[in-house]
Amino acid sequence: MDKIKDTRSFMRIVHRYLGYLMAGIMAVYAISGVILVYRDTDFLKKENHYEKIFDKNIDAKKLGEETKIKNLEIIETENGILYFKEGTYNSITGKADYTKKELPFVWDKMTKLHKAKSEQALSPLNTFFGICLLFFVISSFWMFPPKSKVFKRGIVFTAIGILIALLLTFL
Repeated sequence: MDKIKDTRSFMRIVHRYLGYLMAGIMAVYAISGVILVYRDTDFLKKENHYEKIFDKNIDAKKLGEETKIKNLEIIETENGILYFKEGTYNSITGKADYTKKELPFVWDKMTKLHKAKSEQALSPLNTFFGICLLFFVISSFWMFPPKSKVFKRGIVFTAIGILIALLLTFL
């Protein structure tokens, strides 16, 4: 095993092996992040048909929650049947017949990585990921001696990165 002599060698060693561990996690996050960028399009989505029975006489808001269709809007109501863009709902029988465009199972699960809340099983992974990224940021400043040309350029690139992130965040 590598010898830890000082803070610099410790940071380099931990950075190296944590980097290998994180490579797989970062690949999954990167791929799912790119897919999430196009969530407002039909990119990779397939149409799924559903026939479900819900409570009778529910309103549009409740129907949207039950079907998990965002911004569900009733187009027409005729003889107890509510028509909406994605399908129909019979308020007398409670039967809904609708279609939804959804990501395939694997892609859908991967994109949920970015949406995990504190009470979900993925939250420890997200927290670990964030802490590791912060460690990579901090430990990268121990990769080269502070007086070296590479370190000084690194500081300039870091400042540029911060400015770009802030600029795009607040535009």
